[in-house]
Amino acid sequence: MEFKELPPVKEQIMKCVRCGKCRSVCPVFAEIRNETAAPRGHVFMVQMLRDGIVEPDEAVAERLTSCLLCENCSVNCPSGIDIHELNAAARSYIYEKNPSLAKELVFDSLWTRPGLLRTSTKFLWGAQKTGLQSLARAIGLTKILPGDLPRAERMLTDVPVRSGRSMISEVNRARGERKYRVGYFLGCATDMFYPSVARATVDILTWHGCEVIVPKDIKCCGQPHIANGKMETARSLAAHNVKIFNAYDLDYIVTDCASCSAALSHKNMEFLLGGLNIEDQAKTFSEKVLDLTLFLTEVLDIEVPNPEMARKVKVTWHDPCHLANAQGVKQAPRELLKRIPGVEFIEMANANSCCGGSGTYCLTHHDLSMKILDKKMDRAMETGANKLVTCCPSCMMQLKFGARRHHWNAEVVHIVDLLSPFYKVLPKKAASQ
Repeated sequence: MEFKELPPVKEQIMKCVRCGKCRSVCPVFAEIRNETAAPRGHVFMVQMLRDGIVEPDEAVAERLTSCLLCENCSVNCPSGIDIHELNAAARSYIYEKNPSLAKELVFDSLWTRPGLLRTSTKFLWGAQKTGLQSLARAIGLTKILPGDLPRAERMLTDVPVRSGRSMISEVNRARGERKYRVGYFLGCATDMFYPSVARATVDILTWHGCEVIVPKDIKCCGQPHIANGKMETARSLAAHNVKIFNAYDLDYIVTDCASCSAALSHKNMEFLLGGLNIEDQAKTFSEKVLDLTLFLTEVLDIEVPNPEMARKVKVTWHDPCHLANAQGVKQAPRELLKRIPGVEFIEMANANSCCGGSGTYCLTHHDLSMKILDKKMDRAMETGANKLVTCCPSCMMQLKFGARRHHWNAEVVHIVDLLSPFYKVLPKKAASQ
């Protein structure tokens, strides 16, 4: 579909009443204080692109890509404009007119091939373990990386040797009586950087009576591709994953990554695949998708076992933008935290403010990302918590870097990490047949 005919571009631009509400909630505008960085300015820019007043060139792209796509503007827009969709559509249009070999290699050749992606992670692990990464920094080799990558690569620490995929089976039987047959969408970041989260997720689900299916051919959810103007690739990935999961008879599809659950949601599937032949299949798929925190609290309604294992810990919670804004899920993770024995939950101020990570944003706009991160860390440290908890691997990576940057002696963990110890010590229940 042509750029001008895309529903967000065709139907939503004229809804803007120029009220400026979006400026008051935009983390980027708060730092830059320039109308070109405000969501309202981006709406104007997309309108000018549509009408041919400005050319789809790199200068326009630079302004639009300063947006985090955190959706804070969209959820607070009085007119109900999906500003993030307008921005994403414009990025894709500009990219089509200005293709990049580097992006083709990263987002088409590498990020669409899970096996190749896992192999690249093993190289990172090897470089860290042998000291090559530190050596490259010391002699300045990392300075030849493009853009902000020389500084951003420091965020990659403690890369695991094994992937999540290597630690779990395709079919994981329910322990005891089977209640549900659940598909587990294993996202790229969980798979490559937090495999223990993947293992714990499957253990928790199977203990509570879920047969867990982890299809072998899962590909990236497409969120990084949308952010980087690779809309057609994102569509291809979405269609692939829809077909893979629809081949199974599943009650639900869950994921422990907020970005993945947002990408797989009905709204995003409609944005990517609406009007295409696969639209009905995508609707069937997306109607089964739930974030793990919602599934554990509202579907399984879990009680955490073995409460005598509890150790008192003060925790605070960071709302991933793709959970709180994109999906409106705020209460479920807080409810889950309150169910974990020993947890003292301390709400941080403005918990749903962006951390500045936003997937690849911390790589492409490092300095701006750090300014937004610093504000987040100030709020987190004010709580006096021992652990900073979230459920988005991208946020975890950003927040861990923030803790080191601010010399804060608190652990950044996935919410599943808090649950996992209560399940490791339990006797095994017989698997259902």
